[in-house]
Amino acid sequence: MSQKLLLSAKEIDIILHRLACQLIESHTHFKDTVLIGIQPRGIFLANRIKEILVDDYQIKDVKLGYLDITFYRDDFRRGEKILEANKTHIDFIVEDKRIVFIDDVLYTGRSIRAALTAMQSFGRPQEIELLTLIDRRFSRHLPIQPNYRGRQVDAINQEKVKVHWDENEGEDAVYLINK
Repeated sequence: MSQKLLLSAKEIDIILHRLACQLIESHTHFKDTVLIGIQPRGIFLANRIKEILVDDYQIKDVKLGYLDITFYRDDFRRGEKILEANKTHIDFIVEDKRIVFIDDVLYTGRSIRAALTAMQSFGRPQEIELLTLIDRRFSRHLPIQPNYRGRQVDAINQEKVKVHWDENEGEDAVYLINK
């Protein structure tokens, strides 16, 4: 197994600031906008984006929630692996809000489909957008595209894109892993 560094910590930081600026261009003061990090790995990106919006760009009252999609996936109970659910934490109303789903890697689109289904339990948003750090554009199973993307990566199916976050793996980096 070999791995190649796709993004360093500095490159990730630059991309995160660019994504935050794109969100500000579209949502200005975030009055009717909420950020939803998709569990488990989208929460690290969502926390970082919120931190940049609040600390660096002084956007007040950015609402952030976490959405668990475990039991909404179409591959639920298809394998031998025992699934462990994460916690959903949405302590605000999503009805008529502009939602930005945040996930680290967009691969097949199935996680986003599950998130769309799960979000129906919380109300009917005005619109839903997608922000992702990595877009594996040639691997889509569903017609889902990000509104905001950090980097497009053309990886073949045997390759895996792995995002490391300082909070979880002790470093900020994105690797292309060849099995």
